[in-house]
Amino acid sequence: MDITRLYVGKRLSEVAIHNGTVYLAGQIAEDTGADIDGQTREVLGHVDRLLAEAGSDKTCMLSCQIFLADMEDFAGMNAVWDEWVAAGHTPPRATVQARLANPDCRIEIVVTAALR
Repeated sequence: MDITRLYVGKRLSEVAIHNGTVYLAGQIAEDTGADIDGQTREVLGHVDRLLAEAGSDKTCMLSCQIFLADMEDFAGMNAVWDEWVAAGHTPPRATVQARLANPDCRIEIVVTAALR
């Protein structure tokens, strides 16, 4: 069984690659003082970077889970998402409200993608 892990830490790896599939850990913003637009842009930037390092990109997303601290941010998050997601390559997606581990985070995104 061949598994490649990137950015391996004591508690989690940011990326696991197995059998042609890329699994990302939940991505959060470092700038937790930003509004939902800023945090969403930053998180999607993390997704872009990690997918590229793994040999994939957003056009290869197989699924996406979005966790919002407050559903009041749904429209703002969607506005940024709609600018970012590749037309014709929108993945199956779920968006839920959840209490996030860091109360200053407004959004966390988990992506699974195929390798290019």
